[in-house]
Amino acid sequence: MQHATLNNTQAQVKYNRPVVYFLLLWTLLNILQAYTLELHADEAYYWVFSRMMDWGFYYHPPMVAVFIRIGDTLVHNELGARLITLLSSTLALYLVWLMLQRYAVSAKWFILFMGGVLIFHVYGFTATPDAPLLFFAVLFYFFYQQYLDGDSWVLAIILGVIAACLLYSKYHGILLIGFTLLSNLKLLKRGSFYLTVVLAFALFVPHLIWQYHHNFPAVNFNLFERSSGGFDITYGFNYIGAQLLIGGPLISWFLFYKAFTTKIKDAFMRCLMVNAAGVFIFFYLNTLKVDVQPHYTLIAFVPLVMLALINLKQREFNPIWLYRLAGANIILIVAFRLCLVAGFSFLKENGQLASYYGFRDWAKAVHAKAGDHYVIMKDEYQNPSKYCFYTNSLKGFAYDSRYYRTTQFDMWPFEDSLQHTNVYYLTQDKIHGVTTDSIDVTGKWYGGWVNNARTYQKVICKAAVDTITAAPGQQQAIDLTITNPYPFTIDFSNKGAVHPLAMEACLYLGDDLAAVQPAANDFYNLPPIKPGGQVRYAFTLKAPVKKGSYALFFSWRTEPFEGSRNSTIIKLTVK
Repeated sequence: MQHATLNNTQAQVKYNRPVVYFLLLWTLLNILQAYTLELHADEAYYWVFSRMMDWGFYYHPPMVAVFIRIGDTLVHNELGARLITLLSSTLALYLVWLMLQRYAVSAKWFILFMGGVLIFHVYGFTATPDAPLLFFAVLFYFFYQQYLDGDSWVLAIILGVIAACLLYSKYHGILLIGFTLLSNLKLLKRGSFYLTVVLAFALFVPHLIWQYHHNFPAVNFNLFERSSGGFDITYGFNYIGAQLLIGGPLISWFLFYKAFTTKIKDAFMRCLMVNAAGVFIFFYLNTLKVDVQPHYTLIAFVPLVMLALINLKQREFNPIWLYRLAGANIILIVAFRLCLVAGFSFLKENGQLASYYGFRDWAKAVHAKAGDHYVIMKDEYQNPSKYCFYTNSLKGFAYDSRYYRTTQFDMWPFEDSLQHTNVYYLTQDKIHGVTTDSIDVTGKWYGGWVNNARTYQKVICKAAVDTITAAPGQQQAIDLTITNPYPFTIDFSNKGAVHPLAMEACLYLGDDLAAVQPAANDFYNLPPIKPGGQVRYAFTLKAPVKKGSYALFFSWRTEPFEGSRNSTIIKLTVK
């Protein structure tokens, strides 16, 4: 009996050993890349999230900030910011291996397939919300597999916590939860299932409260701003091509074919099938109205690869041509990653990859000019975030003008702190009388000082109506309620001001700015507004002569800035 047990143990060690070596190499490659490659712009943005911890952010829930904060607390560099991401990636792959053992999947094919999915490589070291989403998705599958084996209140509690973590990682987590339930409606007959639901919801309530207090910015952004567009036949083709690329440039076609021809023999396999098919179909349907970003389907590739591996075992499929193709696929991906580490010039000049290079030196050059003063950049959150990370400060600020969209910088208190101080304005265009310096790092930059800065980016302007119909040239009074969200009193007077204020109505016809109409002089005589206070103002708008459907919003502008977007869009129809 002892001899048999020893043989089983030795066989298990031999079975697992190649996977252990693979995971070790996987981790080392991710450490190398995480340490040598500068932060991508989005990673730097999420690093700022980690310095401004909250229950929510404009685009995403806060789990990515937690991941980054833990590593950055240990060491402030690129590796620190990515540390939890790369460790969770290795653990996720190991958990997938454990789940597949009951199907007697080959270690060789596990390594070739899991190591050949390009998107797993990307989020093996990249610190974005997709990294915790991937980890908690795998963790959910791992414990759900055990929950199917036997009803357990303990497992129900664990699944409830994981489900909440999924939602705190990225809103896409709701797809995994929903499709899992759809694959097994018998869960509704388990009392413990309702504990999972209630616990997940209870843990997610703080984020919902945060959304409520901030007027549901994530709902507005994801359902309206990001989804605004229209049908374009190329979206669907782009989506399919992108999925074949990120699934592994040489083997993705085989993964899709094998995964979706797998014989379903248990509830867990059915869960994998419904999740894989459901996520891919869901986002394909989204291409009917918007250009879907390729990585949105990340959580679908876990069940896809698992099903493909199970299929190989079911059919005892082991062709030498596939082995060679999968090996070449991994070599291609790893070679590309090593080229990124080496930083060849042709990669630095690529628009998608340029963000990984040169910004450490750029931040030093800018800091040499600005010192500890705020540095303002317009219409982007990326470079202000990079400046913050590489100076380990919160002195980079994104001025989101009327021509841009809202970002998290519009919600943070950065702007509060720079009022009536001297700030350094950095732009890629010369501004007469402002820009006196030039910086030749990562492109041509121009900078200059703005003394006694005055901005109104957070002022809230709400119109009494959201649609207006007018005849060409007709004048209409629009009743506005103006709210002061700052912790200090504000006023709009230009008396003695270094940078006069202009309150303006901006009218867009399609993508073109058709007209800008200033407020009457009485606007600048409005009384000061205390923190949280409001004033009413009747803005007299003259409808354009040209008939059409216009987008109207109100903007507060002070030189040398281009003016912020301070109201929601009002639909103006001129007929």
